[in-house]
Formats: sequence, C-alpha cells, structure tokens
Amino acid sequence: MAERETTAVAAIRRFNRFHTRWIGALGGNLHGSGFALIEARVLYELAERDGCLAVELSRDLDLDPAYLSRILKRFEGQGWLERQRSDADGRAFRLRLTEEGQAAFRPLEAASRAQAETILSRLSMTERDRLVGALSDTQSLLSGERTTRPRPLIREHRAGDIGWVVSAHGRLYAEDYGWDLTFEALVAEIAAKFLREFKPGRERCFIAELDGAPVGSSFVVEEDARTAKLRLVLVEKRAQGFGLGKALVQEAVDFARAAGYQRMALWTNDILHAARAIYIAEGFKLVAEERHHSFGKDLVGQNWELTL
Repeated sequence: MAERETTAVAAIRRFNRFHTRWIGALGGNLHGSGFALIEARVLYELAERDGCLAVELSRDLDLDPAYLSRILKRFEGQGWLERQRSDADGRAFRLRLTEEGQAAFRPLEAASRAQAETILSRLSMTERDRLVGALSDTQSLLSGERTTRPRPLIREHRAGDIGWVVSAHGRLYAEDYGWDLTFEALVAEIAAKFLREFKPGRERCFIAELDGAPVGSSFVVEEDARTAKLRLVLVEKRAQGFGLGKALVQEAVDFARAAGYQRMALWTNDILHAARAIYIAEGFKLVAEERHHSFGKDLVGQNWELTL
C-alpha cells in the first residue's frame, strides 16, 4: 500500500476512534440518559418520523430486524411506544411514541443540544464556520451522496456584520500576505467611520452570505459630492468559485451609479492580483501608483477610477 494511502487509512481510523469515544458510543449511558447509543438513535428516529414502519427503521439504520424488534419491545413495555395497523398494508404496523415516550425523549434531545452548544461556545465565529463546512464535506464524502452546492446571496449589512468585516480582513491578509496588525487597525477605523457617519442613500455595505454566515463584503462610501469610493472588498476562501468578488464590485458600482455619483475611486496594492483583475474587467483605470511601507511590508499602492 502506498505511503499516502496508508496515511489516509490511519487518519480515518484515528478519527473513528476519536468520534466513538467523543459521542459516548462505547458506553451504555449516552448523555447520562441511561440509553445505549443505538437505543437513543432509535428513539430519536421514532420522535422525528411519526408513524414510520419497523422495516423502514431497520433499513435506514442498517439494523438487524430481530435486534430492532427487541428494542421496540422494550420501549413498548415501558409504555413509550404504540403500534397502529397500516392502512396500506394490513400486515404492517406504524410506530408512534406515546406522550410518555415523548417525555422520555425530551431530556435526551436537550442533553444532545446542550453538548453541541457547549462545543460551539468554545469556538470563534470563524472556527464555527470551518467546523460546519468540514462536517458537511465529511458527510458528503463518506456517504458518496452528490449534494447541490448552496448558493450565496448578497444583502445589506446588519448588526454584527461590520465586526466580522474587520476580523476577516485582519485574518485573511495576515494569512495570505503576512500583513501585521496595523492593517486590521486601519480596517477597524474605516468600518467605525462608516457606522458612525453613515449616509443612507449615499453609502452602502454589501455582505455576501453562504449557509447563513458572512463570506464577503464591499463598501460604497462618499468621497465627495461627485465621487464614491469602493472599499473593503473581500471574499472568504471557502466561498471562492462563485464569482462573488465580481458580484460584490458590480453591486457597489450599480449602487454608486444609482445614487448619482459621477465617478468611483478605489485604492489597492499591486500584489492583490485577483482584485485588480476584477477592477479592470469592470472598467476601472489605473491613474496613479506609489511605493510605500505599510502593514510591515514594502508595497506598491495604486489608485483606480471608474467613470459612471
């Protein structure tokens, strides 16, 4: 077996050991409920799928029918489960939790949710986004299911978004270009001024959102009565491939044009090749450039303009 494949197999086995221990699969008291893992899963399915058939549970959970039957008999003996003959097939019975069964399920559901919330409370918003994306990818890859890639949307900013803009800029530019904290400080100043001096109808922040989380931004701010300035264009790495950078710039240009500005200006640096390509495609022209030392790096700053 090739070394790369050996490493991959070891990684999968290591994750399996971690996951079974983490969810309590090796014990018989999941979340302190008194249920073994498989019993808790059957109870969950019964609560979520009112009126399902035993054959459906056996198939979907890949459980031996005799083993499932013993679990169902235990639940029935506790008064948690009732059976009703199926209208479609007189030989089959539909399974429903009784009020007592729902009461037995609620503490288990609450404990499971509390565990997830405890985990999320230890993570930053960026780490939460990474975790959700990784879990989705893991499920898709392991199941072999072809899932439709979610589509992003672009909306106006709302409470909490500007803080994300500052954090994302600081993090991504440090990771990709090694810029120091003075860049994040600059972004924070720009963002604070936007909120403090916001001019409705003349200024706008666009936020790109994917899976309910912000992944991109662009700002239109007033430079003077005739000139709008494009600022803080950014797209998270996980949202690349949707054309969001272009879409965010186009939204900003369209807004500036509708607001009555006659031109749009922006400042960038020559190393930001992907952003510069978008600006060129949109019709921006380079009007000046200057070497400078900022954010811990020697850079070439550029001024671009677009006639609206």
